[in-house]
Parts: sequence; structure tokens; C-alpha cells
Amino acid sequence: MIVHPQILEAFDLKEADYDALRYGSGHINSTIHLKSKKRGKDYILQRINTHVFKRPDIIDRNQRLAAAYLKKQAPDYFFLSPVPTVAGPCLFEWQGEYWRLLPFVKHTVAVNQADNPRQAFEAAQQFGRLARLLSGIDLREFQPSIPNFHNLTLRYSSFQDAIRSASEERREAAEDLTEAFLNYSGIAVRFEELKTDKDFRDRLMHHDTKINNVLLDDKTYEGICVIDLDTLMPGKLISDLGDMVRTYVSPVSEEEQDFDKIVIRDDYYEALMQGYLSELKGDLTPTEKEVLFYAGQFIIYMQGIRFLTDYLNGDVYYPVKYPEHNYNRAKNQLTLLQRLNEREAALRRIIGGCL
Repeated sequence: MIVHPQILEAFDLKEADYDALRYGSGHINSTIHLKSKKRGKDYILQRINTHVFKRPDIIDRNQRLAAAYLKKQAPDYFFLSPVPTVAGPCLFEWQGEYWRLLPFVKHTVAVNQADNPRQAFEAAQQFGRLARLLSGIDLREFQPSIPNFHNLTLRYSSFQDAIRSASEERREAAEDLTEAFLNYSGIAVRFEELKTDKDFRDRLMHHDTKINNVLLDDKTYEGICVIDLDTLMPGKLISDLGDMVRTYVSPVSEEEQDFDKIVIRDDYYEALMQGYLSELKGDLTPTEKEVLFYAGQFIIYMQGIRFLTDYLNGDVYYPVKYPEHNYNRAKNQLTLLQRLNEREAALRRIIGGCL
């Protein structure tokens, strides 16, 4: 890849000293591995997607606040902070685009799916540790990098609007699927109830806890650190825990069209719960303990209606490869939600054991 020399110079780096290689599987920011030609330090260079993140300065501020707090309260914790520019700030603006530089952590790997329960445990433990260490931070200084990102009330309202405004063709094609999601509206009602519960506390949450947002040791697969902190912002426990349930426990992703392959792997569920709660269980409020199973329902349902909303709206948000793509994604998530509910009794016993 070609990186303009002025961008590198802003971070006191020289173009001749590095090979610029595409890196990772992320779809939001452009990520480049700056590989040293002289056995020096490697770096990760990222261009922030300002269509998704309208205020890159908020991302930078949130991360700097968290880094300063952790440096004081948990100095031994490995928090991956951006490298400042020569001028001082951690963001460099070049021709209307925002760039940042991060240390490259050698001898680590990011996996795109959990291939065994140990990986699920290690990743969940890293997210739990970050949440525990940040539990006492003052949230008043933080701002949302994506406003209303996990606001199920808003997502459900948008879903209802999409049902009313959809073309007749798409409304009829999705009629059964729409009805199925409406039958689970109690999940949205429960979220409304929780919002007024003073025991349902705000925390600094990651909000994107896919397993590839944790670096693992490339030999032992021990968890090393959490990465991709763009959505580090105030939120609720159910966001992080729910996203792990959504993405770790099924052997297939939201793209799978053979819905018979969607199952709940109890051993993966137990591993992620053990990992997360091994760090956080002593810090949970009674309400947070009550909603540990609900967390999976919350995120799966919200993602499902977001896919269906986009289908009804004519595929204006998520990139699609064929006309029924968002419809099938939504049906995939509905199936996952149904499978989760079928295993509720067994999964609640697992949670009880972890607590």
C-alpha cells in the first residue's frame, strides 16, 4: 500500500524505513501494518472512517481519559494507547482524513471466530478485566462515539417505522419474519424497564466484543489485551456480554444461510461466562446479575431487527451481495435467538455456577 510520507512524518517515521501492508479483517477503518525494514518497531496505522465515526476527536478523548485513569489505578495493565504525533495530539488530520498510530504487538494473533472454549474464555476474561478496572472511572467526562449505538428503544422504533414505510413487495416478503420479531417485543419492553432501574448502572463498555478484538498469544492463545477501542463509551453490561454470546456460542456467523447449523454450544457459553465473571462477578449489582442471560437476548434481538429494518428500507445501511442478504441475516439472528431461548434453563444453571 502507499501511505503519503507526510502522514508518516507526522509521527516521526520515515517512508523508507517501512513496508506498508494491509492488515486485519475489519470493515470500518482502513488498517495498515507498518513493518520495519531495519528490525525496529512495527506499528499499526489506521485511517478512521468518519462516515461511521463523525467525531474522531471523541474517540481520541475517550481513549486518553481511560488510559490516564488506568495508568494511575492499574499501572501494570496493558492498555493499547495511540502514539502521539510530533505536535502532541494522537490524531493527525490530512486532507480531511484522520489518522492514528498504534504499537504493533508482536507474537500475538486475532482470531475471527472461537475455535475452542479456551479461546472464548480468554477473550471474555480480557473484556471482563477491562470493565472491572474501569469500573470506578468518572463517566461524566466521556461522550458517545456513536450516539444511541445500543439503544434498543430507538432500534425498535426504527423497525416499526420501516414496517409502515416498506414497499409492498418487501413488506409481503418479510411478513412472517416481521411477525416473528414482533412476537419477541417483550425484549424491547424489558429494556425500557431496565432503563429506569437505578441498580442497572452505567459503565465504560467496549461495545464491540467480537473475539477478534482481543489479541491472543500466538502460541498459547492466552489473552494479551483488548483492541479496537473506538466504541469505548458509557453503556450497560448487557452490551459487551450480549455481543460475546451472539458471536461466540454458535459455530456459524450471521452470514450462514443453512439455519440448521445454528446451535448453542453450551461449553462455549460456559467458557465465556466463566471468563467474564471471573473478573467482574464481585463488582456486579443485583440487577446486573439478574440480566446476565437477558444480555444475549438483548443483543441478538437488536441485531436481528436492525438487519430486517434495513431489508424493509431497501438495503440502505449494510452492504449486501444479493437481494435477500439482509433478510437472511435477520432470519439467522431470529434462529439464534430461538435456539438461545430453548436452552434457557440449562444456560441459567451455567450462570448460577459461574456466580
